[in-house]
Amino acid sequence: MHAKGVIRTLMAGTAAVVAIGIATGTASAQAQAPGPAGTAAGTTVTNTAQASYSVNGVQQSATSNAVNFVVDRKVNLTVTANQPANTPVSIGQTAAVTTFKVTNNTNGTQDFLLSPTQLPIQNLFAGDNFDVENIKIFVDSNGNGTYDAGVDTATYINELGADQSAIVFIVADIPNNQANVLAGVTLIVQVAAGGDAAAQGLPLAVSVGANNDTVVDVVFADNDSDGLGLDVALNGQGRASLGYEITTRNVALTVAKSQLVLSDPINLAIAPKAIPGAVVQYCLIVNNGTVGTPASNVTLSDVIPANTTYVANSISIGALALGQTCLLTGIVGGVPLADDGTITVPVLNFTGSYNANTKTVNATIPTLLGGTSVAATFRVTIN
Repeated sequence: MHAKGVIRTLMAGTAAVVAIGIATGTASAQAQAPGPAGTAAGTTVTNTAQASYSVNGVQQSATSNAVNFVVDRKVNLTVTANQPANTPVSIGQTAAVTTFKVTNNTNGTQDFLLSPTQLPIQNLFAGDNFDVENIKIFVDSNGNGTYDAGVDTATYINELGADQSAIVFIVADIPNNQANVLAGVTLIVQVAAGGDAAAQGLPLAVSVGANNDTVVDVVFADNDSDGLGLDVALNGQGRASLGYEITTRNVALTVAKSQLVLSDPINLAIAPKAIPGAVVQYCLIVNNGTVGTPASNVTLSDVIPANTTYVANSISIGALALGQTCLLTGIVGGVPLADDGTITVPVLNFTGSYNANTKTVNATIPTLLGGTSVAATFRVTIN
């Protein structure tokens, strides 16, 4: 070939490469459509490029090699109280329930490990002064949002899908202690591996080092997952707190009764004996041993014993007590009251009466403050 012809041919071939275009591939359909949690972990994303060109007017194309990576696991969760306020309880109540909600914001199906703590959480529970007993955690198995003993028995959340929620119960006993006021409890939730419906998964560990395109790495994204600033670490955990609040309680109320021979017809008031005609005073001391909790509408009733006769208008109330004996002198002996109930102790509004038909002495204390005692007395004559 003539040299000039060779040069013409090369130039024509060079000019024939008109354009190169790039085309991208799409993720493979290996998981459900993305929800708020995002594309499911483990989804393979594939990408290729395309080149188009022409040679001597003939359209041509070329395809690059495919590159792949798998979507990593972005671990997140939300733990909240699932009731509007603390659980009201009574002293000594058993199987009291607090209710929580756990939402899986991770882009994958996960197990969740559950544990309680009663350690004080910042200042959420001012007045927390006792711990509950026999504390247990159960998962709502039938989705009714109510704890069913013997039905809700699971102790961890098993295979919770992305963007799905589960209800969790903390169940505990309330100690029989009159000083109890408030007990705070906190549910701690740890994200664990899913994928095995028959076994509890192990807690997830964050992946370290460079990204591996063929491995599902774990990234914690649970910063302040409770929204309260209680768990700001990226640790795959969330928590929420509730309280058991005493709203119905008893008080340590006791009544002690004593008797004292005041006089007899022979010895008068000097070493009197319990002989016919002697006057005997009965003393009822009512004590509220629960400091800080008053008892309302305390009523004392006492039927006079056989072989005695009630001494008219001998009721008094408000006496101070020395041990189980009422002091008798002056105002410390109490305020004398009429048998018909028409006299009331000023300010304190104590009242007393005697029912001759039932031979019953009654005394009423509208309010007995915690940590205080009140004594009531009446007298009989030995027949």
